[in-house]
Amino acid sequence: MLNKEIWNQLLAGGLHRLPHALLLVGPPGVGKAEFSVQLAALLLCESPGKLLVACGQCQGCHWFTTENHPDFRRIAPESADEAEEGVSEKAKKKSTSILIGQIRALEDFVFVGSHRNGKRIVLVTEADAMNPAAANALLKILEEPPPNVYFILVSSKTRSLLPTIRSRCRAIGFGAPATTDAATWMTENGLGADKARFLDLAGGAPARVLQWEQQGQLPVLDALIDSLSAPPTDPVALAARWDGMIKGDGPFRLENLVDGVQRWIFDLAQESMAGTVRYHRGWARPRDVSRLHAATLIAAWREILQFRRSARHPLNQLLFLENLAAYFLKAVRPVSS
Repeated sequence: MLNKEIWNQLLAGGLHRLPHALLLVGPPGVGKAEFSVQLAALLLCESPGKLLVACGQCQGCHWFTTENHPDFRRIAPESADEAEEGVSEKAKKKSTSILIGQIRALEDFVFVGSHRNGKRIVLVTEADAMNPAAANALLKILEEPPPNVYFILVSSKTRSLLPTIRSRCRAIGFGAPATTDAATWMTENGLGADKARFLDLAGGAPARVLQWEQQGQLPVLDALIDSLSAPPTDPVALAARWDGMIKGDGPFRLENLVDGVQRWIFDLAQESMAGTVRYHRGWARPRDVSRLHAATLIAAWREILQFRRSARHPLNQLLFLENLAAYFLKAVRPVSS
């Protein structure tokens, strides 16, 4: 289990000391979602042991595992098929918000008694996705919560939450887990030791590496780094390689490529000045790093910020890539002896 220390600290006083509303905050991929589900399972377990983990055997655990527990509700951004009635098909497809109808549907659940005469749990994943109407509706419920109702909110963008919602929750901060814990978790989830090098690229977030694996992005990231460590001298040829990566079946897009190029340049600048890298420790380093000009690399990193602003909607993708490749190749050209 990731974040075992946070778990132990939170439950040190026992379940009866838990606040009625928790807000799990931190960057994506550090285990907040897994933590929230395990906590919900524990609160609904009818035979928790001394270690304060769900037993996995009782009726409550069985219902929770099969997603049929009558005292549990999970709220998440609506899919295209779940948007409210009256919303156009185009709007449904673009829906990435938690809507007011989803929160209003909680009122009967929250203010009516429990089916099992125990606790009731509301888990709100991506709580920052609530639109203003939904956020205000949830705030009204949080202001006067009934006994034995627990709210678990999960967010990677807490500034998008209403300050009044944040003030009514106990915030639990999550950061990148220890490298050894992350490596163990990755092994337990089917990621081999060769995938550990992606941890730095993911900001130390193992769940993000798992997501990349499931999406088929890891080979694309490897191919991108290969193109950066030993690039062709012709920007047109380099742009063509990048264009092929973006046109693949996976979710790798132009903005992901720009991020990857910028991270590579950042590491080159840091390596040329301090001899260390932040994102690419697991890959072979390019030759002639000592001959690169740190000021040129830093200037290129700043210039690529301009590319980031138009990466989602370039007027001409291939021309955009050729310009980016030209900037990159100019930045990584060794200084003449």
